[in-house]
Amino acid sequence: MTDNPRVPRAATSRRNMLFGTAAGAALLATGCTSNENNDGKEESSGAQVADSKPGKKVTIGFAGPQADHGWLNAITTQAKNRAKKYEDVTLEATEGSNDNATQVGQVETLINKKVDVLVVLPADGKALTQAGLKAMRAGILVVNLDRIFSTQQAYRCWIGGDNYGMGLNAGHYIGEQLKDKKKAKVVELAGIDNLELTRQRTKGFDDALKNYPNIEKVARQAAEFTVESGQQKMSALLQAQKSFDALWNHDDDQGVGAERAIKQAGRDEFIMVGGAGSKRVMEAIKKDDSVVKATVLYPPTMAASAIDLARALGQGKGIAGMAEYEIPAQVTLYSAVVTKKNVDEYLPIGFT
Repeated sequence: MTDNPRVPRAATSRRNMLFGTAAGAALLATGCTSNENNDGKEESSGAQVADSKPGKKVTIGFAGPQADHGWLNAITTQAKNRAKKYEDVTLEATEGSNDNATQVGQVETLINKKVDVLVVLPADGKALTQAGLKAMRAGILVVNLDRIFSTQQAYRCWIGGDNYGMGLNAGHYIGEQLKDKKKAKVVELAGIDNLELTRQRTKGFDDALKNYPNIEKVARQAAEFTVESGQQKMSALLQAQKSFDALWNHDDDQGVGAERAIKQAGRDEFIMVGGAGSKRVMEAIKKDDSVVKATVLYPPTMAASAIDLARALGQGKGIAGMAEYEIPAQVTLYSAVVTKKNVDEYLPIGFT
């Protein structure tokens, strides 16, 4: 795919601005920046990077799945709240749908409205790819949020979580807790198995555990990211495994059901690590009176950062703090492990 003529060039900045962090930091910098030339001397540049001051008005279309899950609801909330912070941004948001055909129709409606930039979190990346391609071919830049399209031609920039890294960090945390225990046993309560993100999380988890030869994963159940499925599948794990040392649960929402099953069974011989970073789990970690000891972030603040990206693209500006002229093609967020030691830092971004 050739360069899109609407993609701007932007100067670099030497300011240390963070982008795509868990806090969803805005793309803030001064309008005029400076670079270093080949001799190491600074030279001025008139190109611009995005800042918080009002600029060119941008209409951003936002389409996501139905907000029927705590994390997905937080995604929509983050996007809307971020857009409200900018006087120059108008957000056109769809109702959201888990039906692929309906979501395609919603994206096409936004294309027909001739929004400046699209932010799309597809219910299914493969199924929505043609809609992304249609927008790009119409000259509307697309920010693909989290669930990725099948081809890079369908988006200008992708921003999302690190599913493999999520599993990797969960595995390393559990490994460090159990490294001195002989013949330690762990179990895994996964998400929806036909989703690539679930397979990536499991692979990362398994790869991390390879570093701890004393640990064996003795069981795995796939739930469906719902409270009901979490309770059902956790009950099955508890019945099959009379004792184990650690549990990794992929999703804090289904973890509500998992914790119910654990309490009903009267089990507490293991530690539990959650996934995604809900406020409920963070509060449990802080209270420290249950099996829940940590959660691995999959921050919904990525939606706020997606709005930042879309605004910068629509205004023909770039990002401060990077040496490249253009905004990145991909931004992958880090899956931090939240424990009792750092929970106060992350509580403000926990979702409900």
